[in-house]
Amino acid sequence: MGRVALSHALTEPVSKSSIEALRKIGVPIYPPLPRDSHVTAERPPFRDPATPVARRVDDLLDRLAPDERLAMLHQFAPAVPRLGLAAFRTGQEALHGVAWMGPATVFPQAVGLGATWNPALVRRVGEAVSREARAMRAKDDRVGLNIWAPTVNLLRHPLWGRGEEGYSEDPALTSALAVAYTRGLRGDHPTYWRTAPVLKHWLAHNNETDRDTSSASVRPRVLHEYDLRAFRGAVEAGGVAGVMPAYNLVNGRPNHLSPYLREHLRTWTERELLVCSDAGAPSNLVDSEKYFATHEEATAAALLAGVDSFTDHGTDGTAIVARLRGAREQGLIGQEDIDTAVRRQLTVRFALGEFDPELDPYADEQAFDSPEHRALAQETAEQAVVLLKNGPAEDGEPLLPLRPGTRIAVVGLLGDESKLDWYSGSLLHRSTPLNGLRERFGADRVVFAEGVNRVRLRTASGARLRVPESDVRDETHLAEGALDPALVAGRTDLPPLTTDGDGSEFALIDWGGGLLTLRAPDGRYLSVADDRRVRASADQPGGWVVQETFRLEARGTDHDAGHLLLHVGTGGYVCVAADGVKVAADRESAEIFTVETVERGEDAVARAAAEADVVLVVAGNDPHLCGRETEDRSTLALPAHQERLWRAAHAANPRTALVLVSAYPYAVPDAAAALPALLWTAHGGQAAGTALARILAGDVSPAGRLPQTWYASDADLPDILDYDIVGSRQTYLYFDGTALFPFGHGLSYTSFAYERLSASVDEEVVRVECTVTNTGAVASDEVVQVYARAVDPSVPRPHRELLTHRRLPLAAGASETLSFEIPRSALGFWDVAHGRWTTEPGAYEIQVGASSADLRRSVRVEIDGVRPGPRPVLENGLSAVDYDEQRGTEIVDRTKVSGDAVTPAGAGAEGESASAADAEGELVFQRCDFGDGATEVAVEVAGAGRVELSLDGRTVLAGIDVPETGGRYDYTTLGAGILARGVGDLHIRLRGRVRLARIDFAG
Repeated sequence: MGRVALSHALTEPVSKSSIEALRKIGVPIYPPLPRDSHVTAERPPFRDPATPVARRVDDLLDRLAPDERLAMLHQFAPAVPRLGLAAFRTGQEALHGVAWMGPATVFPQAVGLGATWNPALVRRVGEAVSREARAMRAKDDRVGLNIWAPTVNLLRHPLWGRGEEGYSEDPALTSALAVAYTRGLRGDHPTYWRTAPVLKHWLAHNNETDRDTSSASVRPRVLHEYDLRAFRGAVEAGGVAGVMPAYNLVNGRPNHLSPYLREHLRTWTERELLVCSDAGAPSNLVDSEKYFATHEEATAAALLAGVDSFTDHGTDGTAIVARLRGAREQGLIGQEDIDTAVRRQLTVRFALGEFDPELDPYADEQAFDSPEHRALAQETAEQAVVLLKNGPAEDGEPLLPLRPGTRIAVVGLLGDESKLDWYSGSLLHRSTPLNGLRERFGADRVVFAEGVNRVRLRTASGARLRVPESDVRDETHLAEGALDPALVAGRTDLPPLTTDGDGSEFALIDWGGGLLTLRAPDGRYLSVADDRRVRASADQPGGWVVQETFRLEARGTDHDAGHLLLHVGTGGYVCVAADGVKVAADRESAEIFTVETVERGEDAVARAAAEADVVLVVAGNDPHLCGRETEDRSTLALPAHQERLWRAAHAANPRTALVLVSAYPYAVPDAAAALPALLWTAHGGQAAGTALARILAGDVSPAGRLPQTWYASDADLPDILDYDIVGSRQTYLYFDGTALFPFGHGLSYTSFAYERLSASVDEEVVRVECTVTNTGAVASDEVVQVYARAVDPSVPRPHRELLTHRRLPLAAGASETLSFEIPRSALGFWDVAHGRWTTEPGAYEIQVGASSADLRRSVRVEIDGVRPGPRPVLENGLSAVDYDEQRGTEIVDRTKVSGDAVTPAGAGAEGESASAADAEGELVFQRCDFGDGATEVAVEVAGAGRVELSLDGRTVLAGIDVPETGGRYDYTTLGAGILARGVGDLHIRLRGRVRLARIDFAG
């Protein structure tokens, strides 16, 4: 595998502060080398920038003792003082700003970056994030330069809890943005990297439910046409240092053992790639997945599959090192396997300039919270806003932009919030929608009603919960940062709640599905610390296990009988004790509460709405609740309480707009039909409120576009564990229904015309030209989207597929002619019949427009060539996984190392479930060519059951009973006589616990 040679052209001296920092950790500092330098005893080859990096890596590797090499394979590689090596940590979260290390510039969530459809802007964000990482590291060496970002998992399913972390449901858009962000993170220097980005999460990872034990069944077409494409572009572009496997399994095999790391990922580049495990995933191979009996086997298998850095047991590497040592002693791995992984890690460290501080161009980076970064955060937030609808109000004019002098009512749960997510840094600046609108329109013209229910909680004795006064000095959590904020304990320095006759008035906030937070009059949320006391102590809900959420449980069918208050984080119930309010371990000790409503949120909203010219209902989610890492959403619906708020506002004032601030799509068909205007933006970071206000005021025309389909209802969705986008018709590519708002949708305050579309084809490229004109009176960006559709495909193809796009600023009345060059291969698909990527000859429609459903112009092109013939089954046989259609099956692992097989769904991972014997599924292989005649068939099978073959679903060819073969990897070959000739569709029915790997024919 090729290596990148280091250049020693730079001669900038290292700063004194950097030298002192290195000396403090025991790193020998050598003077800069002259161009005619040579290696000396004092300067070993790995310290010589004039030596090619591959030789430097090998030299350093040779100097490390075997146990020192083992230790480097844990996430926290220890220092090696005798060689002057500092400690090294893989993994710095920086999805949309440097995270978990205290204050940093916070940009919009990744899905908001996706909504910009602007790779150039996203690259600038990546540059800013990496510059801040370098600047922060200069002050705190816990800040890592191996960046675990971006997340390029495709947003296939809108109920996925981590949808906020991805860019788009489309592989082309995701790839373009990933290329941009990683190039920004990497920097432009030909030798040294500013940071080393790692793509997450390899592969086909879109569910949090049972994420460490569930398996995604990914057929070859979906693998090649969809999931791999999200990763490949960024790797080939050269800005990626590695990948992180996902927690889940793919085709029955844990992603940390993925054969695709070797078969695909490492073939896309000559550069060494570092594969970092996800946290705790190596242990999952034994503990939850039970894929191996021992941790030594599991760790060895992951290393051999290509995992180079093990993230497990926090900062303590002893367990992983012991497992690796045990695997080596058992002969499961050799020293060469260990060295391969260490070499990949060292290659990254050399690229980051660790061993050449005097030449590292990024060593003295100081850009942090700069005016440029603050402006970029605002610009990005502005570009991420999507105008979903802007219909006429009662005066016949569009409701937006707001006119000067407008009296505005800002209402709703997100109206005065600036929410962060799990992968955010701490805010240096805070701008809520209310802040932004008051700054823009004047505080006297903007009123606010949050719309929460104001309540008191009365106990069975008649007393009420009260927040006691305290003189404890305030403190800010995570102000200094933490490597793992999940380990930050709740506050115990404040007194717990008590009771008295009057009690305190709480804001009861309903986030949907009965999940509640309670906020005290001082603005702090009720929370529970390790001592199980209930305090008003949290600035916001958050943490790995959220301790600020509750549920009211009715004691019976009669609500007048009172409620129990369940604390979700501990699973205990709130009770009142002599030493304060706490969470009881048992239900019998739970207090019985009566909820006394002081004011309904809808009433406050209606009052504010009635007195305003325009109402802005700001609704959405808290990224730590009801859909996040570890938790999928249960519905697309807007929470019922927020639904009531927009209806109350609209009833009081028809000039009402719904502003959705959320990490994912909602199904809001009634709001879309009733309200004149709707907008959406992801949580927009530190400048969200200012950006939204500028959009609403018309200072900036909205031009964000939806990066994923917004469906009208839950009924439009497949099961979240169904990864077959082709067979179950998922995403805009295959969805046969009508979306509420389609992929790529977004409006502006002007109009655009598309003219003079032309397209031509040569051997390698499709060239497209189109002229776009701003036909309105307002300057705005337009996002020009180019799609293609196969006119007469031989296999199911997308309704249309994004080929490329461009975000284009145009002044009022201005025109621009755009040119695109698109590889012919972008029109192709994975041909399972012949096992290759194929661009099928025939007619293709090139479509250009403003969204996947708003295509203004189209033109046809012809692709020359010979159509692929039928499947040559006599010569090549059939791999069971290469079906065209299936019913009731799933793909499973052929062996623990590689290969696939197919089994009836529900047959059970070990083939021992009670219903396994009754499980049944069917595979269809279209256009199978049996030539002059096939007279024998052989099936490679494991398990027990029956395999039945027929032509066209009618003519039975053979039935083969499969006796028990042993374990699920114990395959045998069984045969039968058949009679088949010519071309036809082969149907294979599977019954019982059988696993089918391959079918071969003979004449």
